[in-house]
Amino acid sequence: MGDARLTIDAHEAEPYSWTMARWAPHAGLAEHATGYTGYVERSALPLRRREVANGNVTVIISFGDVLDVRRADDEAPQRHTSFVAGLHDHFVVTEHGGRQFGVQLDLTPLGAYRILGLPPSELAHQVVAADELDGTVLTELAARMADAPDWTARFDVLDRELLRRAVDGPEPDPAITWAWHQLAGAHGAVPVGVLAEEIGWSRRHFATRFRHHVGLAPKVAARILRFQHAVDRLQQPGAPDISAVAASCGYADHSHLVREFQHLAGCAPTALLCAQLPDGGGFAG
Repeated sequence: MGDARLTIDAHEAEPYSWTMARWAPHAGLAEHATGYTGYVERSALPLRRREVANGNVTVIISFGDVLDVRRADDEAPQRHTSFVAGLHDHFVVTEHGGRQFGVQLDLTPLGAYRILGLPPSELAHQVVAADELDGTVLTELAARMADAPDWTARFDVLDRELLRRAVDGPEPDPAITWAWHQLAGAHGAVPVGVLAEEIGWSRRHFATRFRHHVGLAPKVAARILRFQHAVDRLQQPGAPDISAVAASCGYADHSHLVREFQHLAGCAPTALLCAQLPDGGGFAG
């Protein structure tokens, strides 16, 4: 019998075919990982996609294929296999030559601190190659997962490794853990001053500690969480129109939401939705 935590979708057609395997992480990782996505992607031509700002630290565990990663303001792309992308307040464009095979691991910022052993402030606005991290954990993990016979076995390997590292990793500040849960649970709609007051810290001290543990200042993190909520709502089947989503997500009006999309996604909401890919990213023109 198959594992209920695994779902697989596939599309076989020229010039673009893909398989996406999604896995719900072990219950013991609920505070640390929001999801795993395994992928096999083939394209007759080089494929570029737009990755918009979101509230996760993204880990790409490649089984050998190379991916070019370019920030919106970078002239030249960085070339990587396995890597970690910290929180950022801009969109990123990735490109590959026609084939990708690997796993995307989405970590909460505090989960990244616990599992990777690095303060997210050292990863923010950066894409860090696996061999630049302490030790060879990602490269060794990629080899073990690539040798596994199927997606269930690969995700089991990942679960076990993350559970082990979660036990051994550094403990985030409990006050910042509480503040992140409040902010994420409200999709960014909690004033920073309220969070600092509840903890009993000055706003300056709170902002400093939050940036160390999360990677971004609290106001910037709140902005990204609100934007991610708007993207999620617009991508749902039968979603309301953009003005209704703007109002429900706390934007001043339709134009305010569009401006945020231009900055954090590099395009208008309708353009992002029209270019949708199965993993939630979008084709980049």
